[in-house]
Amino acid sequence: MQQILQQAQKMQEQLVAAQEELANAETTGSAGGGLVTAVVSGAGELKSLTIDPKVVDPEDVETLADLVVAAVRDASAKANKLASEAMGPLAGGLGGGLGLPGM
Repeated sequence: MQQILQQAQKMQEQLVAAQEELANAETTGSAGGGLVTAVVSGAGELKSLTIDPKVVDPEDVETLADLVVAAVRDASAKANKLASEAMGPLAGGLGGGLGLPGM
């Protein structure tokens, strides 16, 4: 039982370290050939959005909105992939049915 608790504690520490690493990681997505770029943290938080003035057309706001959505989705997809790669092995181990609260 002691070994199981030690293993669970070690996995919890690894999980916390992976979560911190993700919070500090950033992914960049773009749309419109780079006219709109979005930076998203590994935790999925939108950090910044850059819009090239060339794409700003008061007569066509819908295209700009579509480009913003596409850039954010691209960055978010990359952040999700990063999170899956970082957390996948740990989440599988913690979900192994140890029956410990909070795991």
